Amino acid sequence: MVGIVIVSHSKQLALGVRELAAQMVQGQVPLAVAAGIEDAQNPLGTDPMQVYEAIASIFTDDGILVLMDLGSALMSAEMALEFLPPEQREKVYLCEAPLVEGALAAVVAAAAGGDIQQVLTEARGALAAKAAQLGISSTTIIPEFHTQTTNPESQTREIRLAITNRLGLHARPAAQFVATASRFQSQIQVQNLTRGSEAVRGDSINQVATLGVRQGHELLITAIGADAEAALTALQTLVINNFGEDDRAFETPIAPQQVTPQTHSELTGIAASPGIAIAPVVHFQSHPVHFTEYYVENVEVEWQRLQTAIQIAKQEIQTLLFEASIQIGDAEAAIFDAHLLFLQDPVLLEAVHQRIVEQRLNAEAAWQSVVNEVAHSYRILEDAYLQERVDDVVDVGQRVLRLLMGNSPSNLHLSEPAILVATDLSPSDTARLDPTKVLGICTTSGSATSHSAIIARTLGIPAVLGVDAGVLHLADGTLIALDGESGQAWVEPQADTLSLLQSKRHAWQTAQQEARNKAHQPAITHDGRRVKVLANIGSVADAQVAVSNGAEGVGLLRTEFLYLDRTNAPTEEEQLAVYQAIAKILDTRPLIIRTLDVGGDKPLPYLQIGVPEANPFLGWRGIRFCLDHLDLFKTQLRAILRASAEHKIKVMLPMIATVTEVRAAKVILSEVQAELSQANIPFDKTMEVGIMVEIPSAVAIADQLANEVDFFSIGTNDLSQYVMAGDRTNPRVAGLVDALHPAVLRMVQRTVKAAHAGGIWVGLCGEVAANPLATSILIGLGLDELSVNPQAIPAIKLAIAQLSVAEAEAIATSALQKDSAIKVRELISNIIL
Repeated sequence: MVGIVIVSHSKQLALGVRELAAQMVQGQVPLAVAAGIEDAQNPLGTDPMQVYEAIASIFTDDGILVLMDLGSALMSAEMALEFLPPEQREKVYLCEAPLVEGALAAVVAAAAGGDIQQVLTEARGALAAKAAQLGISSTTIIPEFHTQTTNPESQTREIRLAITNRLGLHARPAAQFVATASRFQSQIQVQNLTRGSEAVRGDSINQVATLGVRQGHELLITAIGADAEAALTALQTLVINNFGEDDRAFETPIAPQQVTPQTHSELTGIAASPGIAIAPVVHFQSHPVHFTEYYVENVEVEWQRLQTAIQIAKQEIQTLLFEASIQIGDAEAAIFDAHLLFLQDPVLLEAVHQRIVEQRLNAEAAWQSVVNEVAHSYRILEDAYLQERVDDVVDVGQRVLRLLMGNSPSNLHLSEPAILVATDLSPSDTARLDPTKVLGICTTSGSATSHSAIIARTLGIPAVLGVDAGVLHLADGTLIALDGESGQAWVEPQADTLSLLQSKRHAWQTAQQEARNKAHQPAITHDGRRVKVLANIGSVADAQVAVSNGAEGVGLLRTEFLYLDRTNAPTEEEQLAVYQAIAKILDTRPLIIRTLDVGGDKPLPYLQIGVPEANPFLGWRGIRFCLDHLDLFKTQLRAILRASAEHKIKVMLPMIATVTEVRAAKVILSEVQAELSQANIPFDKTMEVGIMVEIPSAVAIADQLANEVDFFSIGTNDLSQYVMAGDRTNPRVAGLVDALHPAVLRMVQRTVKAAHAGGIWVGLCGEVAANPLATSILIGLGLDELSVNPQAIPAIKLAIAQLSVAEAEAIATSALQKDSAIKVRELISNIIL
């Protein structure tokens, strides 16, 4: 069922709207509120994190409609979307409908079983009845539908929508629009009425993006087909929810400060990412791929060559998306969803195919000619922001061209920290930067709204863009300083300038550290119960971020990152070096290493399943795969055991369904231990062994499993989809997958009771643990520790400190008695608010 989020400056207003809406549908529809700020003197305002938490608290695959009042409510809603994973963000719709009327219309449509597009349509037309009663023409607010009732299979619907998100349909919102439109059988076309454009295909990322849709523009969307109305409702919901965008990405934390008057060595550019960087220059140049155009005889072979290159490019981008999700977060990593959609764009692929078949061009020439046309269509737009999407087009185009030519990608390897100087950086290049080595970015082109700039801000790398081209002629090693807040750069800064910059950098770092200080304190409830808060990580860099954010250890190290972006599995020594590096950063804090968990939504090209699987989530994945690949499994166990010799390391087995699997894995572990002992290689003989509880069968036999291991870690992401029988990657059923559904919560409760009865501790490492609204329930269910993404640690510790165990248990007991995730969210939202 579609959920509704109400965003308002006034907490009282939002609560009143929610109460009225809930009464209209007897509480059937999930409702959440994000309103007001925690300031007794000035309580009016909005907080993007509140909006994010509200969306996450009721998120379903059916979609979330966000209704907002004025000003910063819209910006907060847009910013909140950036924190969501790409697959969730495309299901959240920011709606321009009036807050009260829109909410009432939306909940009625949702309660009636309407999909997100239908709910969106109803919300947008919410003023129709009032306008009609007053005798006012409301053509700008009433969605128009023209139905052909004579033939249900070819129903025609159309709707007019006003775009309200700050930057309109740039790449990510356009990607969401196209992804939503593509889910339906109906043919969908869209026009920009404000600019008087021709209708374009709704399933084409480039055609939609090049409509030049900006804030305030009105669209006419037409759908022809049996599910036309549903398609329009889904698209309407996207618009209502402002495509989940967050305008905070365009704000800087503190006001710019003038460091020193301009001198001959000072460069002025665009402030793109705040912070001070002082380091030697290193030049980076991503060389374009050159090719020769020629005619081909066998067009089928040429088309297959291109298809193969595109498939490999998709794999590369999927890997980049996985890595970026870990490093910069799911919200910003969603930039690469648009790259994937580019490669799936039917208009683009048809055009390339036509050139190969009709003009008999080689794949390289055909591909690049179409890419050039798409890039040109962006460049000629009046909208400067949309013009910048050329960078994404070129990025993807060069990737495929490189694969066709058999060229290796350009990689940056720095031995010492430096400031990167370049003409420009592609989003792919930027996402791969190591913030510990790249201290700053200085380019001669680009803008603060480019995807590269957004990624740089997320990585915390200061950036000044658009400086004079003379910077490109500086010798490597030249000292340069950047102020990403004022947009200034200094070549070989004088002593007084350098001193001022160093002082400002110190002040910045001090302010950041003070903000994290509280997060380094233990999380203790009012009545004295301590709950450990650890981090989920996927790299050495993540470990550093986790510690800086107050993590008490690592509750989940996803080792899959070691196996990505390569053609074979990592060696024992490679793994050992990484595990030791992470453990060293953690010092005496515990490190739980999950053994390789591939399959399902985490495929690896060189670890082939062999037989196509109708449902990989129910297939050969996790421990099942490892038990059939003993060499691979033993290699990883050896590395983990060797790393345990000097560090507090625990090992965790994923995807456990039976006691037999645990015992089989323990036998293999014992064999590896024996081999190490025989070779006089030290390891921790008392290293704890735990399992992921993420399959219903594991919950059912949790009492038996507790006798086999030292701890449980509940993975609610998978547990939710298995309990609810809903594939969380399938947009049609993903709404069922909700860790706050009472059915899932009861599984968590049963697991905790079995663990404690068996004398072992139990943690939870699913996404729900990072939602402060859910903290009370999780604590009330008796969990001993929570493991979350590093950025969420301060908020979760604060939430724990505001609770008592008795309060938490009462909330959990009440939640277990609810009959839907919606009502559970209403419960905790009411308590929190």
